Amino acid sequence: MVIVYRILFLPALLLLLPKYLLRMWRRGGYREGFAHRFGILKDVPPRRKAVRRIWIQAVSVGEILAVIPLLKRLAARDDVEVVLTTTTSTGFALAKERLAELTVWQGIFPLDFVPFSARTFRRLQPDLTVLMEGELWPEHIHQARRRSIPVVLINGRLSDRSFRRHHRLRRWTTAWFRHLAAILAGSETDQERFQALGWLPADKVRLTGNLKLDVDVEAQLDAESCQQLLNEAGFSGGEPPQILLGSSTWPGEEKALLRAYARLRESFPQLRLLLVPRHAERRGEIRIVVEEAGFPFHFRSTGTAAAPGNKVYVADTTGELRRLTELADVVFIGKSLPPNAGGQTPVEAAALGKPLLFGPEMSNFRDIARRLTKDGAARTVASDGELTKAVRELLQNPEERTAMGRRARAFIESSRGATARTAAALLDLLPPG
Repeated sequence: MVIVYRILFLPALLLLLPKYLLRMWRRGGYREGFAHRFGILKDVPPRRKAVRRIWIQAVSVGEILAVIPLLKRLAARDDVEVVLTTTTSTGFALAKERLAELTVWQGIFPLDFVPFSARTFRRLQPDLTVLMEGELWPEHIHQARRRSIPVVLINGRLSDRSFRRHHRLRRWTTAWFRHLAAILAGSETDQERFQALGWLPADKVRLTGNLKLDVDVEAQLDAESCQQLLNEAGFSGGEPPQILLGSSTWPGEEKALLRAYARLRESFPQLRLLLVPRHAERRGEIRIVVEEAGFPFHFRSTGTAAAPGNKVYVADTTGELRRLTELADVVFIGKSLPPNAGGQTPVEAAALGKPLLFGPEMSNFRDIARRLTKDGAARTVASDGELTKAVRELLQNPEERTAMGRRARAFIESSRGATARTAAALLDLLPPG
């Protein structure tokens, strides 16, 4: 079956290449490490005697943050070392900046085509390879199999769309993915879905939990730092502002938040809207939307706001969402209002004790969203009208906001443990040295 994949890969790559090159150009930062995508690696340290090497692929910033506690556990051992790859420029920058002491090498994941994948395997020489969540690469798995290297999927998850697609094509996907050594599922729903696909025997699909619930999220800003951020946004002056945060928003959600803000601002004159788009390169289209709304606005990428009195602040930068979330009174989680689907992670905002709102399309975090809602830590809103109503109720009731935030934090604390279970499973699957 891998022959079919190879035949289809090149025309698919050529078809999608203009789209991805445009995205890379807009996001920037892709020049460094670009050769890694073709298996051209530099400065890979040689294997050490009696030390087994694990290759972990974490696609972007969110996955890298999720895997840090796992890396700390593995780095504490004398007989294990980790090489880490990622796919995005922001992920690569974060890996180099923060993970040099926990990994022996950081790089970019190769294109999943035979010469590039094979060359990377020859250079890295892993004893075990690890993929995350729904990232399954047939050539990568095939190259590992040729070398008798186990491949493990950790934090495994299947969105509604992915499950339907894999189920429809299970004759093909089973042939590709039955060579996985194990699937470590992030939730009971994901475990059931992987088992239903029949790729592996049921005992090889284990429930270890969601690594993202183990991320260490503590408030980092003191009163002075919070005030500085408010000043930079142009939100200072007069009474303390109330802030509605649109966290990792996708197309259409900025409009919904702006409509809600327009309805709320008369009743809540201190309310300000903070937008943090999932992709900073969308700043051009977001600027048009904000201009049409008619409110004073400022974009973070242009520097500090000139003066107080700003109403809408667009944080079109990367790597700052956690800090900015600390300013929020109410948080809306993006990629959850139709036609968007899947949802962005609510974990960091929940860990920071923020009351949460999200749309009905949270399939990427279904179990977490369900639990947060059931525990009274989050509410689901299906339209900008429902969003307006929910924000209004929360702004009018500070006690309920506090209670929701406390429940959110309690849910995170009670759900920890995935890192320890995942580390134990990986060490059990790691071939002896």
